[in-house]
Amino acid sequence: MNRRAIVATGSVVLAGAAVAMIGIGGQGSAPPSRAADLPPATAPVIRTTLTQTQDVGGTLGYGTAVPVTTSGPGTLTWLPEPGSVVGRGRPVCKRDNLPVPLLLGRLPLYRQLRSGLDGDDVREVEDNLAALGYTGFTVDSSYTAATASAVREWQDDLGLPRTGVLDPAGVVVAPTAFRVTSITGHVGDHVGGQLLTYTGTTRVVQIALPVALQTLVRPGIAAKITLPDAKRVPGTVVTVGSVAVAGQREGDPATIAVTVRVADQAALGTLDQAPVTVKLISATAQDVLTVPVAALTVLPDGRYAVRVVTGSAGHLVPVDLGMFADGRVQVAGAEITAGTRVGVPS
Repeated sequence: MNRRAIVATGSVVLAGAAVAMIGIGGQGSAPPSRAADLPPATAPVIRTTLTQTQDVGGTLGYGTAVPVTTSGPGTLTWLPEPGSVVGRGRPVCKRDNLPVPLLLGRLPLYRQLRSGLDGDDVREVEDNLAALGYTGFTVDSSYTAATASAVREWQDDLGLPRTGVLDPAGVVVAPTAFRVTSITGHVGDHVGGQLLTYTGTTRVVQIALPVALQTLVRPGIAAKITLPDAKRVPGTVVTVGSVAVAGQREGDPATIAVTVRVADQAALGTLDQAPVTVKLISATAQDVLTVPVAALTVLPDGRYAVRVVTGSAGHLVPVDLGMFADGRVQVAGAEITAGTRVGVPS
């Protein structure tokens, strides 16, 4: 390890392959040598918890907007307001004054569904019917007469013609309930093309993380979000992108997309598209012996050591290094115990 790997308080240091992990033992002290010139100051070895963090910028909002398009004949007669939430079975729009409801799923409907057909799209429709409270059929991949009967009942409740046939142009499929972000269609337009854009219904923090920092983040690690009013809210990293995006300007670093979930939505107030600071908590070493980074000395053989000071004498003791954080470093070695005095610059 190069001494230049050691940085000042507040920085995150990746110790690299040469840095030992928690729990390794020391390699024994160097032959004691009386120091003619003692260090100008000393500091005690402290047992504590080190936390490796990185501050990055992010944006608090509802996530990336997704477009909704429709097809088929007819005229748009109603569209929802931006900011409204559309749930399963609720109308996304109205065509010829008839509702076009939302079904939840990931498979786009690509054919008319009627009795006698089988497939994953059938199961998706039956899952939705069951979730909406319709009964009398088995949720499977077969569109039976019982399925058609449930579809007719649903159509009747919506004020649609009771055909028992499900036309993909008559519904919108999305993975979850959504929040309308913007309206791109207009009442009176012929159906066809983009209607609106939507996002999820809960706010998240989106981070464009420089690729150089990607080793510091993974799904499940904790984060602390500082809002524009300086209030701090806990969060959890839920997704880490694997595709790097080039910087927008020459010299800008490539980035990956990171998403942080915030459990306490009420703590966010009414903020949307707000800049925030996120402290990523990438690693923690609990109950370890630490010294100030400045106490480290490089031995001729490349190992690190600290100068243990006892009374009016001091000698170098080789140490194995662990985590760096907050200006301190985890150490292990002979004679290294809590309270041991080590030399540091004044």
